[in-house]
Amino acid sequence: MRIIRVIMTTIAILSSLSGFAQSTPYKFDFGGALGMSGYLGDANTSSLMKHPGFEAELSFRYLPDSRWAFRGVLSTLSLSGSTADMEDVLPSTGEPSYDFKSTVYDLGARVEFNFFSYGIGETYKRLRRWSPYLTVGLGVSMSSSGGTTSVAPNLPMGAGVKFKLSERVNLGAEFTMTKVFGDKVDGPLLNDLNTIKTSFYKNTDWYSRLTIGITYEFGKRCETCHYVD
Repeated sequence: MRIIRVIMTTIAILSSLSGFAQSTPYKFDFGGALGMSGYLGDANTSSLMKHPGFEAELSFRYLPDSRWAFRGVLSTLSLSGSTADMEDVLPSTGEPSYDFKSTVYDLGARVEFNFFSYGIGETYKRLRRWSPYLTVGLGVSMSSSGGTTSVAPNLPMGAGVKFKLSERVNLGAEFTMTKVFGDKVDGPLLNDLNTIKTSFYKNTDWYSRLTIGITYEFGKRCETCHYVD
């Protein structure tokens, strides 16, 4: 798909820009985040913040260098929506409006690119204590709504900023949009309302996450120092 090609091209460009990345003192980090979730789909087509929910997540990163990170994320979030204030709806419930509440469990893997060499260290490494970053990945969503459970693959895309409180402790804020390749996050009754399948954003559900989190680095990297005359 076009968006996949764009993502792969972007990653290739970023890879070429990070040829001088420095290694980090630690190989891994682990942490958690809390925040707000939002839903966009058949029961809400206008604003992500119209029916905000709660989101919590755990994450684990492998840190190959100061520019890149590979991250696993396990999260749970609550979503809700309503067609009561929408004009273009065709509820299949026979009721004038449709409301739903859904609990979603999301498991995924992502790659992160830091715009600056991120870390605390010697000045010659040109490390910065903070950095904005981009993230993209693949995952799977399991949603439960209206007594029905569904599973579908997803594609998370986002951006954030991270700051080192100390050598090992990091504070971060992140916003992601996740496209679910399915149409049952909002329950089984709003499935393909308008029967339009030609667009990437039609007839599938999205959810957003705005989080603030903290992580702790561990796994000391063994580095050999070579003296150059």
